[in-house]
Amino acid sequence: MTYACFDVTIQDQIAHVTLNRPEKRNSMNPTFWAELPQIIRDIDEHARARVIVVSSTGPHFSSGLDTASFSNHEGTTDPALATVKKRQAPTAFYDHARHMQDAFSILENCRVPVLVAVQGGCIGGGVDLITACDIRYASEDAYFTIFETNIGLTADVGTFPRLVKLIPEGYVREMAYTGRRVSADEARDMGLVNRVFPNHESMVEGVTAIAREIASKAPLAVYGCKRMINYARDHTTQDGLDYVAIWNASHFHRDEIQEAMQARAESRPGQFADLPPIRGARSPD
Repeated sequence: MTYACFDVTIQDQIAHVTLNRPEKRNSMNPTFWAELPQIIRDIDEHARARVIVVSSTGPHFSSGLDTASFSNHEGTTDPALATVKKRQAPTAFYDHARHMQDAFSILENCRVPVLVAVQGGCIGGGVDLITACDIRYASEDAYFTIFETNIGLTADVGTFPRLVKLIPEGYVREMAYTGRRVSADEARDMGLVNRVFPNHESMVEGVTAIAREIASKAPLAVYGCKRMINYARDHTTQDGLDYVAIWNASHFHRDEIQEAMQARAESRPGQFADLPPIRGARSPD
């Protein structure tokens, strides 16, 4: 299937999801918000890949929310109708914000790891997007900006709930209050990105190699790792200990363990079971 805002390829159990509007600095228009969850849901629910790599095209990863989204295209000359719309506006804004939040939460909630490769500017909504991914990488020219502050807004699509769990709070506050650019090296020092590559080409190659390594592991075990890490992040240590014990009690796979050990001993790829398709999942139209 073809998409307006993304290119999607799947090879060797790795799905590459690439933002493909470089002429618009990969801004996030209404189509973007519809296509991204559709793509991720299709990959996840139909177990089409073991890892997802999100990357971009052009000089910038993303300039964030398309400012045209703020335009009011539904003006009216009817005073009564205008009054109704004014009263509805806060609720409409809330619903729209939740719609955008859900589009990124699917990255966090899908069963497979999501790696993201950032080049150039990662601005506003771009930061919201990458914080919902499992692991972040950057090229030397990358920079990160909580840009909403600079235009009188408070970032509301996921930056703050996730960023405060990724890097020290003081860094989050400085980034948010100042709206300044954070370089790739500084982002690495903060812990926001795992590794900085010399350029976009070497980054995509390097991230794909990491994705290939992840894809070689037992998908059921990797799925369990993602669930446990997310759960442990959001709960107490005791809750996490109890949950992982319950998880393994219900998901223990002796055959998978034996295959992993034998494959390592024989220096060959393991023959593992893929994640099952999610029952009732539908293919995109």
